[in-house]
Amino acid sequence: MIERPPEWLNPPDLKTATGIQRAIADAVETADRIGTVQRVAGADTSMKWRDSRGPIHAAIACDDGTVGQATRIPPFPYVPGYLGFRECPALVAAWETLAVKPDLVLMDGQGRSHPRRCGVACQLGVLLDVAVIGVAKSLLCGVVAGVLGDEVGATAPLVDRGEVVAMAVRLRVRAAPVYVSIGHRVTLETAVAWVLRLSDGRRVPPPVRAAHEAANAVRIAHAAGADGGNVDIL
Repeated sequence: MIERPPEWLNPPDLKTATGIQRAIADAVETADRIGTVQRVAGADTSMKWRDSRGPIHAAIACDDGTVGQATRIPPFPYVPGYLGFRECPALVAAWETLAVKPDLVLMDGQGRSHPRRCGVACQLGVLLDVAVIGVAKSLLCGVVAGVLGDEVGATAPLVDRGEVVAMAVRLRVRAAPVYVSIGHRVTLETAVAWVLRLSDGRRVPPPVRAAHEAANAVRIAHAAGADGGNVDIL
């Protein structure tokens, strides 16, 4: 893992957080630096509905069935566009519980498709220095240019202020698309290719679904006071 200033995980205020986002955006690698991919994982978080102060439960679910998980009280309040500062402390903690790290991570969230080009997928990728692809289910910025076909594999660019920041990708016939974007160490073309390769005909690719289910399981175990294995809270 790369060295990171402590405030990159816990900024003291919104102005500092904005500066950190811009620094991370500048550090994002938009060329391919993945290497041989032997292990793919999904990453996601879960929290109690409308509980902006309670813990964030994170899971990184690998395709061999291993799961890194952690629970953390977010150090940063909920502010639209700054979600990474709430989610990344728990995600980094979950990553650190994995004995064998994945080579590629599909993050449930935005990557470069962010007003400051620093969605949670970019933030996590730079913090961990791992290849990350953002797979979002909704739009944060930009508009889809052109017509997105109904067939599986159809794509259309998502454009924000004249820049292509993601691709809308149809993974299920007539279902709403997902928005695939660069997180770190991948080109947009490679990101789309991996999402299509991993797709199984449902709207969201399996690594992201697995992480979503695992994060929810961590939240449920925590709420029940059950032994969550690697689940801890600080």
